[in-house]
Amino acid sequence: MKYDRILIRYGEMSTKGKNRNRFVVRLKRNIEKKLKSFSNIKIEYMRDRMYILLNGEPHEEILEQLKTVFGIQSFSLAMKCENDIELIKATALAAVQQLPYEGKTFKVSAKRVDKQFPLGSNDLNYEIGSHILRNTESLTVNVREPDINVRVEVRKDGTYVTCRDILGAGGLPIGTSGKAMLMLSGGIDSPVAGYLAMKRGLEIEAVHFFSPPFTSERAKQKVIDLVKKLTTFGGKMKLHIVPFTDIQQAIHRQVPDGYSLISARRMMLKITDLLRKKHNGLAIVTGESLGQVASQTLESMFVINEMTTTPILRPLVSMDKTEIIEIARKIDTHDISILPYEDCCTIFTPSAPKTRPKREKAAYYESFVDLMPLIDEAIANTETLIIDETFTTVDEFEELF
Repeated sequence: MKYDRILIRYGEMSTKGKNRNRFVVRLKRNIEKKLKSFSNIKIEYMRDRMYILLNGEPHEEILEQLKTVFGIQSFSLAMKCENDIELIKATALAAVQQLPYEGKTFKVSAKRVDKQFPLGSNDLNYEIGSHILRNTESLTVNVREPDINVRVEVRKDGTYVTCRDILGAGGLPIGTSGKAMLMLSGGIDSPVAGYLAMKRGLEIEAVHFFSPPFTSERAKQKVIDLVKKLTTFGGKMKLHIVPFTDIQQAIHRQVPDGYSLISARRMMLKITDLLRKKHNGLAIVTGESLGQVASQTLESMFVINEMTTTPILRPLVSMDKTEIIEIARKIDTHDISILPYEDCCTIFTPSAPKTRPKREKAAYYESFVDLMPLIDEAIANTETLIIDETFTTVDEFEELF
């Protein structure tokens, strides 16, 4: 008798009422994409839980893959048997004996969902617990803080036994909250913002502003590598690489030094919004944290926001840098973000940027240069890449030979 399935618990999705089925179906689809290399599995779902039938596939590899799927609160290896007390006791014992670690204490948490079953929850706890005690040498009972919690659920379609709960990624399934454009630089913050946006069910397309020859191909590769890390959680992702050199130089020539950064940010937001319309997005996501740098004061945000009425989502707005770095390390983007390849936001940073800009002044300075033809040209020449975890650039491919 071996573990034959994985039990998935929904968490927050359980509060969705009449809309729950839409979330569950999307989660099933996302799991199927994530586990497409395991051809023998079968996924069954119901209103309150989902099962992955293993059919001989290696469960440890699948467990690792499930840790990065949003919408899963927790999951467990499970065994199923018929609603017969002797079979239930044997299954519970087998589940304990096949754990990949040894514990010294255990308890049984039985739940009788099928009220036609003759034994109540307390009787099930006693019968199963006694059987495990009699057939193991080192285990003792501890109902408060056990090393092993043997969960038994007697349902109408059979009895399910689990012993090992694994914490999932939480949140909502990607795709259930619509699509948004992520303004992705090469820094620490914006990849974390993208991760947190995806956790709330958003499908993300990334927009990066590239200014050759002031920014190198290494800086471009850095952003591609960041997107590859994000695809661990969201699957394939589009990356739109916008040529920004001409716009940035025009701003640098015409706009006073203190306002040049604000104007560049305004044009980035305008271009991102035009790309959003082109690709049917509903919002824009940024990595801004209130007060972290000059362009992220409330006054600066107010002036920059003037370029669009589209909702701008700022998942990091109340976080400090330490909190952001902690998440970046968790999702494995930190070491890529700190590579010393500058993006267009850093190479043209003024010596004394305005922290309390006025939108009238920003608009006035920009009125002396016609930026719309440059914006149209940048959008027309935007390079779009479709990236997944296996994406390889031409340079990487050539290095193999």
